[in-house]
Amino acid sequence: MSEQTEEAASGTGAVDVGSLPGGVPAAVEAVLLVVEEPVTEIQLAAALEVPVAEVREALEALRAEYDGYTNQGPDAGSPRRRGIELRNVAGGWRFFTRGDFAAVVGRFVLEGQSARLSQAALETLAVIAYRQPVSRSRVSAIRGVNVDGVVRTLVQRGLIVDVANDPETGAVLYGTTPLFLERLGIGTVADLPKLSPHLPGLENLQDFDETTY
Repeated sequence: MSEQTEEAASGTGAVDVGSLPGGVPAAVEAVLLVVEEPVTEIQLAAALEVPVAEVREALEALRAEYDGYTNQGPDAGSPRRRGIELRNVAGGWRFFTRGDFAAVVGRFVLEGQSARLSQAALETLAVIAYRQPVSRSRVSAIRGVNVDGVVRTLVQRGLIVDVANDPETGAVLYGTTPLFLERLGIGTVADLPKLSPHLPGLENLQDFDETTY
C-alpha cells in the first residue's frame, strides 16, 4: 500500500475540503453535527484548513438555509419546516432544535428522567445568573434558605463556577458558565429575559446587598 493510500485509509492525510461534495458549507455542517459544545469559527477553520472568512461565509449560508424559505410545493413562500437551526451562542456555533418543537423534544428526552433540576435549584441558578458574581451567603439571603447543597449540585452540573473571591470577606463568588448559556441558547447573560414574570417574588434582586445579613 502506498504512503498516500495509507494516509487516506487512516484518515490522517490532508483533505481538500473544497473538492468534497457540497464544499466548505457541507464540511462545516458535518463537523457541527458531531460537536458537543459550541465551536468557534477559528476552530472550524483550523480543522478544515480553510480561511476563517470562508468558514464565516459558510456558517451564514447554512444559517440562512435553515431559516430560509421554500419556493416549491404547497408551502411556497412559507418558512421551511426545519426542526433544527444554527445559532451563534456562548462564543461559538452549534445546531439546536427549533423552539417550536420544544414540547416534542422535551417529552422525548426528559420524560421519566430524574436528572432535571429541582425548583430550588432553578431559583438558585436564576439568582446567580442575574446577580453574578455572587456569594452563597448573598444567595441564601435573597432566597431565605440555606443554598449550600444546591450550589454544590449546580457546580457539579457545570452550570456555575467560582469566578473570584470577595476582596473583603474572602467568600467565593459564583457565576454562570458557557454551558449555562448554551442550555438557554443565548450568547451572553445580557440576553437573559426579565426575571419577574417567571419567578414572582425575586423581581427586586437589586434591593439585596451584603448589609441584609
